[in-house]
Amino acid sequence: MSRNPFRGVVPDGLLYDTTHDMWVRREGDEVVIGATAFGLFLAGEIIAFTAKPKGAEVERGRGLGTVECAKTVLAVHTPISFVLLEANEAAEERPSILNRDPYTAGWMVRSRATAWEAERARLVDAATYRTHVRRIEPEAEFL
Repeated sequence: MSRNPFRGVVPDGLLYDTTHDMWVRREGDEVVIGATAFGLFLAGEIIAFTAKPKGAEVERGRGLGTVECAKTVLAVHTPISFVLLEANEAAEERPSILNRDPYTAGWMVRSRATAWEAERARLVDAATYRTHVRRIEPEAEFL
C-alpha cells in the first residue's frame, strides 16, 4: 500500500533542525520549540504527548518529552539546550493539537536556551528546511 506524499506548511520566520525535524522560535530571552509538520507526518498521528517537568535542564539532542503514535512511543529530541519554563498543557491534554496546528497552538515547550549562540548555527531557515524535506520526500507539496 503506497502512502500519500507530505503536503503541508514550513513557515518562514522559524529556525529548523534537520536532524530531528523540530522548529524553534526565539521570543526575547525565551525560545519556543515544537515538531515540524513534516516530522509529525513521518511519525504518524500523535495520540499522546508528555513533556519533561518544569525546571528540567535538557541538552541538545536529548529528549524534551515523548510522543505516542499508533504503534510506538518516541522520544522528542530537542534541537537546542535549555531549561524548561513551561510545557504546553493543552497539547498534553489534547495531543491532536500537535497534528492540526504544530506551529502555533501545537508548540511543545517554552524554555530558556542555555547555549543559544553556540547552537543556533546548527539550525536552518525555512528555505533550507524545505530543501531537506524534498531530499527525503521528492513529491512533497508545500502549502
